[in-house]
Amino acid sequence: MNDSTWELVRTSIGPLLEGAIRGTIPLTIISFALGLVIALLVALARLSPIRALSWLARAYVSVIRGTPLLVQLFLIFYALPSVGIVLDPFPSAIIAFSLNVGGYAAETIRAAILSVPRAQWEAASTIGFGPTLTLQRVILPQALRVSVPPLSNTFISLVKDTSLASTIMVTELLRKAQEIAAPTYEFMTLYSLAAVIYWLICLVLSSVQGRLERRLDRYVAT
Repeated sequence: MNDSTWELVRTSIGPLLEGAIRGTIPLTIISFALGLVIALLVALARLSPIRALSWLARAYVSVIRGTPLLVQLFLIFYALPSVGIVLDPFPSAIIAFSLNVGGYAAETIRAAILSVPRAQWEAASTIGFGPTLTLQRVILPQALRVSVPPLSNTFISLVKDTSLASTIMVTELLRKAQEIAAPTYEFMTLYSLAAVIYWLICLVLSSVQGRLERRLDRYVAT
């Protein structure tokens, strides 16, 4: 790289990190938190003995998993205004990513709940726990440990998926790279720099995931 390219890299790192801190990371955290709430509700609905509720949850998961995230994003941002619902780019991205996480994580949580032996429900019942209390105090804590690895992978994938928000003008990391690259035509340099930042973020999250899994394994009876 020549001196002008190095200078571009030096002056671009700040704005790109700003895009990551003010756009990519909040978008990821908020969407994932809301997505987990949706996922838990959908997972419980899937396990419900009420057929209509279970069928609706199944249909939701099928639609989310059967359609591209970019299409879901465009439906919310570009199609909803045609029925009178106009949303700003950032809330649109939050809604799209949350619904997407909810669809995928619901199956993870459902499988984690089903992995807890049926005897745990029966044991809780014998000491007077109702279904809700059993779920809160007995089942979900055990299901949480089982679901941490796949949910962590979903979280890391979401960091990269937030780059799609640039298509609806959300100012996040990739959008910042596009804005800086447009007048300079240094697409290779700026997109490579953005890729390195995404990689570093995912590297840190993978390390945290490993530590969390090892910590939770301490509580597993051997």
